Amino acid sequence: MGTLFTLVWSATAQTLIMVFSSTLFSLVLGLPLGILLCITGPEEVGGIIPKPLLNNILGRIVNVLRSFPFIILMILLFPLSRIIVGTSIGTAATIVPLSIAAAPFVARIIESAVKEVDPGVIQAARAMGSTTNQIIWKVLIPEAMPALASGVTLTIINLIGYSAMAGAIGGGGLGDLAIRYGYQRFRVDVMFVSVIIILLLVEIVQVVGNKISSRMMARR
Repeated sequence: MGTLFTLVWSATAQTLIMVFSSTLFSLVLGLPLGILLCITGPEEVGGIIPKPLLNNILGRIVNVLRSFPFIILMILLFPLSRIIVGTSIGTAATIVPLSIAAAPFVARIIESAVKEVDPGVIQAARAMGSTTNQIIWKVLIPEAMPALASGVTLTIINLIGYSAMAGAIGGGGLGDLAIRYGYQRFRVDVMFVSVIIILLLVEIVQVVGNKISSRMMARR
């Protein structure tokens, strides 16, 4: 029992590190990309500085990255993980492909959230002489915060699933525990506990994310 507790505790900690670190890095990568996708789009859908060519190129890059199955993308990014963290397996190495896999998803979420902002608010900001940067940081992002909170919640939930898949190829965490100890060693108890913890993590993230989004909506 003590050994099982130690294994589960260690794997859960690894999963949490992978998920929340990659969430942070995917936001760093996806936020500017999502804003660019929105402001360079057609003016009728929120484009502040329409640039069709740039928007088309960025859109295609995002679509290509989103279409990659995570397992394949992780294998392709082994060399990059090795360059950045010095290894291609383990918790730290998995954060690299997780972040890159989630970034295009984050970009689309941010693009959609920003596009929901009332065009009248943007026009009012323009009439007051606001610059593009001021419109982005003082109008678009604050107005889109409830939708962004929901988007971040979905991102974290997706990353929990991705982190479990990463366990199949040495990524560590609960997925690795379920495969190595639960499946390969026929430990049904380990498999059961791993799945339950993953489900609980998803439920907790969803409930907290919904509450944060609701509070943001109430304050608007």
